[in-house]
Amino acid sequence: MHSLQTLPFSNSFAALPDVFYSRVAPTPFQTKPTLIHFNAKAAALLDLDPAVQHDPRFVEVFSGNHKLPGMDPIAMLYAGHQFGHYVPQLGDGRAILLGETTNARGEKWEIQLKGSGLTPYSRDADGRAVLRSSIREYLCSEAMHGLGIPTTRALCLVGSEDEVHRERIETGAMLTRLAPSHVRFGSFEVLYYREQLDHLRLLADYVIARHYPDLAEKPDRYPCFLQTVVERTARLLAQWQAVGFAHGVMNTDNMSILGLTLDYGPYGFMEAYQPGLICNHSDHHGRYAFDKQSRIGLFNLSCLAQTLLPLIEVDAAKAALDSYSARFTEHYQRLMAQKLGFEDVNPRMPALLKELLDQMQQSRVDYTLLFRALGEVERDGGQAITPLRDKFVDRARFDRWLADYRACLRTDAQSDGARGQAMRSVNPKYVLRNYLAQMVIEKAERGDYAEIDRLLTILHAPFEDHPSMTQYADPPPDGARQIEVSCSS
Repeated sequence: MHSLQTLPFSNSFAALPDVFYSRVAPTPFQTKPTLIHFNAKAAALLDLDPAVQHDPRFVEVFSGNHKLPGMDPIAMLYAGHQFGHYVPQLGDGRAILLGETTNARGEKWEIQLKGSGLTPYSRDADGRAVLRSSIREYLCSEAMHGLGIPTTRALCLVGSEDEVHRERIETGAMLTRLAPSHVRFGSFEVLYYREQLDHLRLLADYVIARHYPDLAEKPDRYPCFLQTVVERTARLLAQWQAVGFAHGVMNTDNMSILGLTLDYGPYGFMEAYQPGLICNHSDHHGRYAFDKQSRIGLFNLSCLAQTLLPLIEVDAAKAALDSYSARFTEHYQRLMAQKLGFEDVNPRMPALLKELLDQMQQSRVDYTLLFRALGEVERDGGQAITPLRDKFVDRARFDRWLADYRACLRTDAQSDGARGQAMRSVNPKYVLRNYLAQMVIEKAERGDYAEIDRLLTILHAPFEDHPSMTQYADPPPDGARQIEVSCSS
């Protein structure tokens, strides 16, 4: 296990030409920083001894006050399509990549401070993040990992008394984020539109060599690279849809080249089922509504494919993009079959699923709780299902659906017990509902950080029952249904 002094640092991205980034040091807080939370599970990815959280230098390092040997801080350059419109220069306006480390398993992890002050890409912003948004990202990146969805991770959260002006005056915070790479679709876009084609090739080679090494020696490595990103993105979007997660701001600069969930802002988990859920109140036209996420994934991949045309043939790019919809559907149907308790995609499953979702929308049934409850259904109808049935307005319609569902279950070889156990392993009891995140934020703003630990206990293991914490599975109380979230951070 490493101490702070033995944690090995390098920065392979900083070894590339400076056209890809700007060297810039974090801006320390003006007031004394405090460690709000340390995530031992993320620290284990770095082989970092959990005892380092008690080292006074720890908070200094991860608030930008102290640089460890080997750190080479940079802000990465990228562009992006934001709400469908190309913005020629974005970049890390409030994030600084400190460097990377390699653990004993050979895994490479970049370490980035978010909320670390001004960079050349801050535009008119202040480079800071507030406690509110930092807590939301801290919790959700760990929640997504607990659900088995590829994501960035969160090592620690540092707070301050520094005033940060948003819609109101808030306190500043820094989140330490981990990822194998923070390269985005927009990292390629900025080079393509600036016609820096040699650097475009260099970036592609760098990403392939470090993250897709099985492609590195192939003569057709660039088309294979695009195809792999298409596959990873299709799988990621299917996982989002299956668990009821809405990202809220799927700009190309928020899309990971590795197929990770990246940049948690105005996200939301589905509660009462509404396929048109818009979780970002700044998304006035619903571009990033829940039921549009898969097609936005294809749009974003099309933007990426455009940037790679100097390296691949048009037909190869089209072939990769043409595979997206089928791959997304394949992944989504497999995941939903598992949620319904089928070992394979039953031919009757798509129609069965559509009818269930239609009824859930009509009756505004809670998405997470409904699928969790289905694990208790017996295929031969021996169990009373009144609590489940009572969730629906049109109970006769639900009765017909339940009869069809049980008929499908009877064609499956699994016993009720085995199927129920399998369904509980894919249908979480707990998700990060907005009111839960808001509860943590309000307590933290009063200096009480204990709720972070309590909530992470269930978010790290959301499929388990946690009998003493069942209140965290409840739908939002009436007063908490109107929580609005925007890109403000």
